Amino acid sequence: MEYINENLEEFNNYLKFKKVAIIGLGVSNLPLLDYMYEKNAKVTVFDEKEEKDIEKNILEKLKKYKFDYFFGKNCFENLKGFDIIFRSPSFLPTRKELVEEEKRGAIITSEIEMLMKLTPATIIGVTGSDGKTTTTSLIYSILKNAGYNTYLGGNIGIPLFTKLNEMKPNDIVVLELSSFQLMGMDVSPHIGVITNITPNHLNIHKDYQEYINAKKNIFKHQNKDDYIILNYDNDITRNCAKEAKSKVIFFSGKEKLENGFIVDNKIIKKCEDGIRTHILDCKDVLLRGEHNFENIATAIAATSSLVDIDKSIDTIKEFKAVEHRLEYVRTIDDVKWYNDSVSSSPTRTIAGLKSFDEDIVLIAGGYDKNLDYTPIAKPILKKVKTLILLGQTSGKIFDAVKEEEEKENKNIDIFMVNTLEEAVNLARKQAKVGEIVLFSPASASFDMFKNFADRGNKFKGLVNKL
Repeated sequence: MEYINENLEEFNNYLKFKKVAIIGLGVSNLPLLDYMYEKNAKVTVFDEKEEKDIEKNILEKLKKYKFDYFFGKNCFENLKGFDIIFRSPSFLPTRKELVEEEKRGAIITSEIEMLMKLTPATIIGVTGSDGKTTTTSLIYSILKNAGYNTYLGGNIGIPLFTKLNEMKPNDIVVLELSSFQLMGMDVSPHIGVITNITPNHLNIHKDYQEYINAKKNIFKHQNKDDYIILNYDNDITRNCAKEAKSKVIFFSGKEKLENGFIVDNKIIKKCEDGIRTHILDCKDVLLRGEHNFENIATAIAATSSLVDIDKSIDTIKEFKAVEHRLEYVRTIDDVKWYNDSVSSSPTRTIAGLKSFDEDIVLIAGGYDKNLDYTPIAKPILKKVKTLILLGQTSGKIFDAVKEEEEKENKNIDIFMVNTLEEAVNLARKQAKVGEIVLFSPASASFDMFKNFADRGNKFKGLVNKL
């Protein structure tokens, strides 16, 4: 008998002739334009970009569908009187315009939240300050290779809302979820993962606590049959176990747990009632770095109720680094070049530095998210031979390293440049045989680039021209 998603049918019927606002014309919301048109919703689109900056094909679609639209900085003055509002991830639910509309009776949601509410599939959601994408991709690969019909979405993959009519109860949806997506949600995945929580996006969240609370929504609405996978080594995530209603599975790279999954001297082990079983020797995997070994342990924990661990190991051994995440680019004159453009915070760059035993020429710096760069100074002095800085945060990183140099009575070569091209050319001159050139900015990309992928691609392009 063919499966019918009754919840989805009910939602589709609800949309007919309803006043729907779509905020932001980013990747996740674009498929909603076609969907809402097909369902006869009365749609108004909002975007803070000026009309001249909106892609021509999108504008043509809005006109073809006869949707109303408001563009520019003051567009949200017209956000009034809607039945349902789909917000973009960066338009937080605390915005006064949304608060006022919700008080008036509007439903405030997002593409990803409605997907989670309407899919009949099992949902696995991954969040955290670092390691989300690699962990999510590992989980997806393990499940797909085990034979599950699996969908990948959220921050990676494709927008999945328009795939809802294809999804069946035995399918699995794997989502990478940011704090912006989780904030305000009243639904949680069946299996949740928090890789870690450290300060991030403090230029957008009002404070660190708001960021933490957003992350906690990944388990806040679970029940006793669900699972939450938590990092035992991170104080905040370890203490989340006290608030969880679901089954808790810990992973650790530092502690020998009684129960859970651990990385012990580069060996991944399963722990049950104090008995630790060897699962995987990390020398047999392609990924580099202790943080990636922890990501592997996390992915095994998240899939352990669905896939035989031996099958998971077969997938993990063949898994290559996700693009822009300690991605090997090429070797030039016995110097290996790595692209770690995704590292938009000090903690991510610290993890990258720890992944190499060789001396490092580090290229860092970028857009300032109001983060503290003091913690990165000691790892830089320990691992880096030459430091090349650019972007808004170059001064902060420079000051932090200089202060640490005085404490430790140690000096490294530090250079300040204006462009990524200058940085790459200088790194070529400075790097010696057997060293690593690591592009790991410890900062966001928006001062010079569209996003971290654009930044990483520019870096790889420059390196491949050398």
